[in-house]
Amino acid sequence: MNAHPQIGAVSALADSLQRVAAEAMRRQAESHPPSHKRTLPLRVGTRGSPLALVQTRAFLTRLTRFCPVLRDMGAFQEHQISTTGDQVLSRALAEIGGKGLFSKEIHEALSAGRIDFAVHSLKDLETTLPPGLELACTLRREDARDVLILHPRLRAELAKLPPDADPLDILPMNAVVGCSSVRRQAQMLHRRPDLRFCLLRGNVQTRLDKLAGGACDATLLALAGLRRLGMEDRADVILSPADMLPASGQGIVGVTARSSDEELLDLLSAIEDPEARAVATAERSLLAVLDGSCRTPIGGYARLLPRENGEVSPGPLGAYDLVLTGLVAREDGSFLLRREVRGAPADAYRLGQELGASLRAESPADIFADIAPN
Repeated sequence: MNAHPQIGAVSALADSLQRVAAEAMRRQAESHPPSHKRTLPLRVGTRGSPLALVQTRAFLTRLTRFCPVLRDMGAFQEHQISTTGDQVLSRALAEIGGKGLFSKEIHEALSAGRIDFAVHSLKDLETTLPPGLELACTLRREDARDVLILHPRLRAELAKLPPDADPLDILPMNAVVGCSSVRRQAQMLHRRPDLRFCLLRGNVQTRLDKLAGGACDATLLALAGLRRLGMEDRADVILSPADMLPASGQGIVGVTARSSDEELLDLLSAIEDPEARAVATAERSLLAVLDGSCRTPIGGYARLLPRENGEVSPGPLGAYDLVLTGLVAREDGSFLLRREVRGAPADAYRLGQELGASLRAESPADIFADIAPN
């Protein structure tokens, strides 16, 4: 579902960009521009991985195509920032600090004023942003599903699977799966307790190279990342949300900025995708209530579906309901709980809170033993 008014958003974006460009040109003509005024180029923070760079550059292309003068002026300057999550690949994320490891250094630079805004994979963002920063913009969601990628020796077996077979049937008994996500691991072990797991971290190509080199029999990746890298053909089995519930924010690019930077916030809001904002709000609200660590398997996936009663409320999403599915599990797959809520997109935050509270209440105490209740 992507039925929202693009024309108005394009017009608003163009107006905002033209104002920024006009102000920049005026200040460049002054011999001593006031220090409190913004100057170009705007500094854009990003991780240095191939996927992060593709996402950041696609975002900047979207901005500048509405206002060529900004492109000609070199309005944006890319700043690649190495994060703890990128530097330490030999250990699980939970062992080196948990959530936010792919955004910590970027947000430190943003808070300190060394960059003006930052582009992220939304699923990598911590649930609660540092003081003074906010999620300024969410872009249209790419396919949120996970995919299974097989070692070449297993790929030939795919054609032998019946159409209605469990997609995990392609994996032999005691197969080794390379994975760094407890969410993925728990869901697979819940259905296939015989599977074994090894730590597999790094960027997309690094993981694929390790798989091809025999480090494991299969691995899992997000379809969104493969598509953005032009590598969708590497996906051997696409797992439906019923088979593998995605992570909160998966497939969405989010942009963070300083809350005090009103001019930039107005600019970024012009390309906001209403559907992405609604589902992201629900999923991140769910995550905030569960407040899981990187050792807590949690899934959250929201989508917009036509209203069952056919009624239409005011606003771009008025003809749709938001359906949010949440999941909590043990890392070994011995416990797994899924629940779902449905309501108006305008109530996305409340729906996430309610579902999170329900999942906590129905889960064994040890699942959240190390987590203080909200």
